[in-house]
Amino acid sequence: MLVQIETTSAEPTQRLPEWLCKPVRNTDADHSLKKMLRTRGLHTVCEEARCPNRNDCFSRGAATFMILGDVCSRSCGFCSIKTGRGLPLDSMRDEPEQVAEAAAQLKLNYVVITSVNRDELPDGGAGHFARTIHAVRQRLPRAKIEVLTPDFKGNREALHAVLDAEPDTFNHNVETVPRLYLRVRPQADYQQSLDVLREAHRYSPKTLTKSGFMVGLGERRDEVKTLLEDLRTHDVDVVTIGQYLQPTRAHLPVAEYVHPDVFDEYKAYGERLGFRAVFSGPLVRSSFMAETVREIADRG
Repeated sequence: MLVQIETTSAEPTQRLPEWLCKPVRNTDADHSLKKMLRTRGLHTVCEEARCPNRNDCFSRGAATFMILGDVCSRSCGFCSIKTGRGLPLDSMRDEPEQVAEAAAQLKLNYVVITSVNRDELPDGGAGHFARTIHAVRQRLPRAKIEVLTPDFKGNREALHAVLDAEPDTFNHNVETVPRLYLRVRPQADYQQSLDVLREAHRYSPKTLTKSGFMVGLGERRDEVKTLLEDLRTHDVDVVTIGQYLQPTRAHLPVAEYVHPDVFDEYKAYGERLGFRAVFSGPLVRSSFMAETVREIADRG
């Protein structure tokens, strides 16, 4: 049995193509994991961003922890996370330890940590990222840690603070082609994101660098290939490419449901450019199957 992925289209009668449908899964494990996270006062980007893979991940006991609260200081046109001013950082002092304890309870070998944007904080929340990495490392010394961070408004000291905590993978998403930034990421800058990725590689060359973006927002194929070229020339090791799905009617509409063959074309092009791993497909998300993608990159 197949189920249509939860999404609220601008055209309610529009059906998703068959390649965007997933098998129904037992949700008992989902509820157990969610209850544990709620007890600890933790958030996941899986739920807040309405990821289409969340039931799959939850059923495997996997989740991407979202720190610094659940309110973002930016208002990207594709994202369903709430926009506004987040809670004071003092109120989240135990969050790093709670993330570490939850990861230990889940017996994770690979821990993925992301956050909302907190542009009102002097360091954008970089110090909180570092504390969370240290807490997880202390509790799970053998686990690999991946961070998916904001751009910290280009603040290199903030970026260095995260990298000094020695995550195994540093991820920062460019999200879309530069022509669409004003509509898709109005408070971000394409070149700034590229610079963050290059600086991460320069400052911490042993850390794997990773980035991701969506298609189906109105980009052209030549723009996607240029974007891949830009990422590779800015020292990105791993790239993820997935289909944009409109989370609510208030968000940007889907311009195109990109066929899986086109995702294969992008994957092949990225591999020719020299990426250590290219994870490309309609249901790919930046943190989905992150441990597997890392293993591919390590072999590459």
